[in-house]
Amino acid sequence: MSKKHADYFSCKDCQYRSHSVFCGLKENELTLIDSHKGHITFNKGEEIFVEGDRPHGIYCIHSGKIKLSKHGDSGKEQIVRFAKESDVLGYRALLGNEIYDCSAIALETVEICFIPKKDFFQIFDNSPSLSLNLVKLLSSDLRNAENKLTDIAQKPVRERIAENILLLKETFGEDEDSGCIKVILSREEIANLAGTATETAIRLLSELKNDELIQFVGKKIKILNSKELLKRANLYN
Repeated sequence: MSKKHADYFSCKDCQYRSHSVFCGLKENELTLIDSHKGHITFNKGEEIFVEGDRPHGIYCIHSGKIKLSKHGDSGKEQIVRFAKESDVLGYRALLGNEIYDCSAIALETVEICFIPKKDFFQIFDNSPSLSLNLVKLLSSDLRNAENKLTDIAQKPVRERIAENILLLKETFGEDEDSGCIKVILSREEIANLAGTATETAIRLLSELKNDELIQFVGKKIKILNSKELLKRANLYN
């Protein structure tokens, strides 16, 4: 079960703040967030928020990895995107006074800071830097969503599987020792990311493995030939 606790992560001392939308906040604004925010731990598989619920604040990831996904009429999951350290979640629904259009689910143990709605808007209404950073983030999210929609509509599944493996590497990086992508996804989750059936994803992953483009190390993926994988994905450096 998720739990709230008293462990204190100071915004002023956060190692990820320079990479987040809060990077330009003044000291008094950071102090305001610190005085009211909550710190929550979610275990693997737990929901941070659920599609259709209304937001009461925003979530800032201190550690861990999260998937954001939607369910169609048939109940099949479609992974929309991923989030990691320093990312904020739920800001679009909060700014638009709308319900969440997807669910956020922990891929591993996740530590999150929750900033209540009242405190967030008190800072947002008076901080040009936060407003600008959120506009930039919204623009980036929209561009990525448009690209994903185009890929699903026009790219063959084989190309989408290869492209999404490269996306995982870009998003989470590789372990220095093993060279593996630093995230564990099930075959079903890879299929849901690419918008295809699990059986198809398994077959195409095996094809990439047999062609020595990737390798499975336990439950992780290691890219062996990035240049050829880029060609399979119909991408170019």
